[in-house]
This record gives sequence, C-alpha cells and structure tokens, in this order.
Amino acid sequence: MGNNGTKNNKGGVAPLKIGLGIIGFGTVGQGVWKHLAATKKNMEVRMNVKIELIGVCVRDPNKTRAVKIPRTQIHTAPNDIVDDPRVNIVCELMGGTTLAREVTLRALRMGKVVISANKALICEHGAEIFKAVSEYGGQYLFEASVAGGIPIIKSLREGLVANRFSEIAGIINGTCNYLLTRMEKEGLSYETVLQDARRLGYVEADESLDLDGIDAYHKAVILAFLAHGKWIPRRNTLVEGIRNVTLEDIQRARDFGYRIKHLAVIRRNFAKGLMTLGVYPALIPLDKVLARVDDVYNGISLTGDVVGTTTLVGRGAGQDATASAVIGDIVDAIRTLKGASLKFLTREDLDSYAALGSTVRMASQEEIHTSFYLRFLLRDTHGVSAEVYRILAEEKISVARVVQYENPGTRHGTHTLSTYPVTEAAMERALRKFRRLRNVLDRPLVLRIFAPGN
Repeated sequence: MGNNGTKNNKGGVAPLKIGLGIIGFGTVGQGVWKHLAATKKNMEVRMNVKIELIGVCVRDPNKTRAVKIPRTQIHTAPNDIVDDPRVNIVCELMGGTTLAREVTLRALRMGKVVISANKALICEHGAEIFKAVSEYGGQYLFEASVAGGIPIIKSLREGLVANRFSEIAGIINGTCNYLLTRMEKEGLSYETVLQDARRLGYVEADESLDLDGIDAYHKAVILAFLAHGKWIPRRNTLVEGIRNVTLEDIQRARDFGYRIKHLAVIRRNFAKGLMTLGVYPALIPLDKVLARVDDVYNGISLTGDVVGTTTLVGRGAGQDATASAVIGDIVDAIRTLKGASLKFLTREDLDSYAALGSTVRMASQEEIHTSFYLRFLLRDTHGVSAEVYRILAEEKISVARVVQYENPGTRHGTHTLSTYPVTEAAMERALRKFRRLRNVLDRPLVLRIFAPGN
C-alpha cells in the first residue's frame, strides 16, 4: 500500500491507485465528495496518482441529498467501506463516539488511513486511537476537527513546532460567535438570534454542544494535547456557555471598553509546572484582534517563546471550510502512501507527548488568578451596596471600576463592576455569599476579563 507506483510500458512510473471511502454523508461528507470530484484530475496529475472514489456509507439510502452519486456506490454498513480492499483512506465523517470509535479502530488495525472531523471522538478516545496508530502502522489525520478552515493542527505540529506555548486562546465555536455578534450589532435578544441560527442550520442537533461550551471544550482538549502532551478531563476544566449573556451585558461591556466573546483559553506556566484550560464567555479589550473576529468566523491566538504571538482567523465551520481541511489531510495521506516521511502519531511521537505531559499538572482554583466583571440586580434600599462591598472585602477582592444604572419605573437598579485579578476560589466564595443576600434580586452574572498572559 505504501509503494510509489510501478513502471509503465513507456518507461515512466504508473500512477499509484488510491481508493477513498466516506462514512457519513451529511453536510461535510457531501462537501468532501463534491470538491474531490471537481479537483480530482488536477490532484492526480500533480501527485501522479489515480484517486478512486469507492463509495459512501449512509443511514438512509433513500434520503434526498444535494450531491448525487450512483446508487451502486451507496452503502448502509460502515464495514462495507472499511473492509473493502480497494479503500486505502477512510473518511470518518459520521459524528458520535460509539460506532465512530469502532469504525476508526477497525480501520486503523487494518493499517489504513483514517481522516476525521470528529472532535468529540478525539477528546474522549484520543489516547486509545493514537495508540492504535502506533501499534498497527495506520495513520490518523484530524485537521478538520478544530476550527474548520484554519490550519491550526498543522501549525502546532509543523510550522510552530519550535515553540513552547504559554497561551493559546481562541474563538473556536462559530455558533456562539454568530449569536453574540448579531446581538451586539443589531440589538437583538439572545432568543431572537438563536431562532435565526436554528433556521440557518448553525446550531448542532444537540444544542447544548454549542450553547453550553461542550463543543469548544472538545476542541480545546485536542489543542492542549498537541501543545502540551496532556489529555485534560472535564473535571479539571471550567466549561461555561453563553445562555446567561444578555444584550444588556453586551452593551455594558462596551461601556467598560470590551466586547464579549466565547473563548477557549489554555495557559501553561513553565516555571511552576502549572496548566489551566477554560471555556467561557469573556470580556476582551476592544484593541485585541480576537475582539474583532465576528459572525461564524473563528480566531486562535498562540503565544510561543520563539514566534511571539500569532493569530489565525478564518471560517471555523460550514461545508466548504471543513471539506477544505479534510481534503488537505487526504493530500498528506496520499503523500505518505507514496512513501513520503509524513507519519504522525508514531510510537516516538506518543513517547514525546507523554514526556511533555508528565512535567505539568492542572492548577487548582486557588492558583488561577483572573479579573472579573460582575452584574447585580439590586433592590433600591439603604445599605445594599455596602453589603456587596463587605463581601468583596472579606474575600480580598479589589474593585477596579463601578458603573450603576437606574431601571426607571422599578424599585431596583443594575450594579456592574470589574475587579483586579483575584483567585477563582475567592470569587466562587464571594458568589455563594452574594446569592444569600435578600437584596440581590437575581443570580449575579460573573464573566472573566481576558488579558493576554494573565
């Protein structure tokens, strides 16, 4: 499978035949087939190969699809693709973590190449999958699993490999970014924009994946492993979504000189051997590049000890962006099958990741320092502000700025403040005390303030 062709009768090298099958023929799968069919001849000439699109596996063969393929190439059993001896490259684009895991491991144990966009699968079973790669000699490529059209995985593996990364911060869920952008620019409520996002197909069928930060967490875990060699379980992370962010908060953030974005932040303190991973809505200073990444776009900022800070921006999802990443992996896979030394996740790779990860531990809540934005709805009564400041003083939380807003026609007001850096543990203790105050009329909202390097 790894030869680079044979002599033809004209003395040249005959093109190597590469068979490709796709498991899962939804939006991304159809995009990959469509773009491969359109560019296949050019790729074949440039790489001296013959690419054969063997077939696809679907759940419902009778479903109407935008991309039409012959009925003889449509299968309903994944193993029809995996076990076909003509198939060298299996594109796992089905999603989920159960059947997808079985299909992936089966193909890898047969020494085949698997290309995936399945961030949940990698997050939950990456260690097992990568071990199978090193043991059976297959290949696993997953550029499309994080940030769609942004080549972030290739950047970490290749272009920026000389760096140790003290910080990786990014907008890596396009749905959240779309919602927050439209709320701000059009003055719309969260629910109104969410309805539009559903209609446009921007929200996962399981909406909690997008709206509660789980999708971004899956992607951040992959980036953390590639940068630091450590698989980070959910219990060691802070994962929050955007459901509690209101139009009022977005407008108030502007008053403080910030925009609200949903961020994934991975930080490593090399001197102390500490690491943190958090996914949450945060206030970003208006002059930062990430604050200007809007709509369904993603942006990832990497701070390395050699390159400094580099920010990559591009479409993070959608058929074409994700298909582009998958096809990029297909090209790398073909080069490997032709004999190029592009193998990834070999035993040596995994040993080096293990060594890297062994030198770091996850920081405790008492070791993580952050600046915060808080919003309270307070009863209009004597001494209520004093109660809030008493609690802040008890937890040694210093206030940087305060803005109060009247709510005409009511007996309450909105009280917002920002803090200087304080530990996550101290803020959590303060929040528990705030919730017990009779004059705090609603659950206080707390958002982190993103400061690069902080």
